[in-house]
Amino acid sequence: MESGPPPRRHRRCGGLTHNGNMNALDGIRILDLSRVLAGPWCTQTLADLGADVVKVERPPGDNHPGGDDTRGWGPPFLRGHDGTDTAEAAYYLGANRNKRSITCDIASPAGQALIRALAAKADVFVENYKVGDMARYGLDFGSLRALNPRLVYCSITGFGQTGPYKERAGYDFAIQAMGGLMSVTGERDDLPGGGPQKVGVAVADLFTGLYATVAIQAALRHAERTGEGQHIDMALLDTQVAMLANLGANYLVRGREDGKVPGRAGNAHANIVPYQVFEVAPDAQGQAQHIILAVGNDGQYAKFCAVAGQPELASDTRFAQNQNRVRHRAVLVPLLETILKSRSKADWLAALEAAKVPCGPINSLAEVFADEHVLSRGMVQRWEHPLSGDVDLVASPLKLSATPVRNDLPPPLLGQHTAEVLGDWLGSTPEQLAELRRSGAV
Repeated sequence: MESGPPPRRHRRCGGLTHNGNMNALDGIRILDLSRVLAGPWCTQTLADLGADVVKVERPPGDNHPGGDDTRGWGPPFLRGHDGTDTAEAAYYLGANRNKRSITCDIASPAGQALIRALAAKADVFVENYKVGDMARYGLDFGSLRALNPRLVYCSITGFGQTGPYKERAGYDFAIQAMGGLMSVTGERDDLPGGGPQKVGVAVADLFTGLYATVAIQAALRHAERTGEGQHIDMALLDTQVAMLANLGANYLVRGREDGKVPGRAGNAHANIVPYQVFEVAPDAQGQAQHIILAVGNDGQYAKFCAVAGQPELASDTRFAQNQNRVRHRAVLVPLLETILKSRSKADWLAALEAAKVPCGPINSLAEVFADEHVLSRGMVQRWEHPLSGDVDLVASPLKLSATPVRNDLPPPLLGQHTAEVLGDWLGSTPEQLAELRRSGAV
């Protein structure tokens, strides 16, 4: 598989390699105690932008392998040089590039002291422990702010630091359900296959990670101007409610008053028609084929009708304007379903794209990662991993002309950089590191 343009050259700087150009977040130090997905997704983006992200992981013990739980969330696992599975799950590899890993037992006094020493040198502290856990370890915002007043401290939990649910553990699947997303995802209840569905990836986790990234950068700007850090309280449920977007607005603006609660609409759009999946003519083997049609305005609808050879549907007053197409959805969509089945997928896509009518195929992941445009945009990136050699991973989508993202550190092995980081951040000597190891702190 081609992986797009070759990797950029890098320069060595303070224990890290960087792109030849200055990275956007060069010089920002982030102490990352988060695990699984929402927190690591946030810190991966910050690492891509040039921050020195130090991932703090649990050391191995007699009854546990140590590290981020997702290291073991397989199969699939990374295949090693000898062709056998390593202990590195693909799930972990997908959320931890460009970071350095240290081990530290934060339940031990020596480990807590080490984290406090590192926090005193950090710009950002990220954690996703249950409410109150950090305070029990003396690693809460108030304790660390006393050591480092500029520290930006980001807590990521299921339900936030306040409110009646704050003690609950939060998982993406439950949050999608509680936050209303599953009530509007899936086929209509009156059709075969109807019922609640979760989204295929953990969108509440991913969106929370991205919102946390935005909040951290805003807080860094404030700290730069004032010298004052702050506590960021990120909750998966808050994010999921915010993600309801137009459906949430629909309910609050009129649905609550009119008694209309948005529900599942399959692949249709609540506010735009036609904007859904349509079946087209079967392929040569008789297999059903589909495309998506995403007509966003009345001009595009008129172009679609022309391509379909049905200009009268564009002039029909029931359908000429989107608001009327929404009102007459039950009449228009069956007409379009019949029309779309008359031609092949390739024919429809070629004709609609030529007319600049938004449409697309429904690709499998194999088709996505073989797509010439995806490859030309560098969205598959090849990394040199110490356990396997070359490994292809999804790349950052961020394209910055003056400060391109880093692409130099593959997802780290457990504790791979403990000695390096403690030397860089704290000036620790080999003797001091040996003592930390003897104490079980690292």
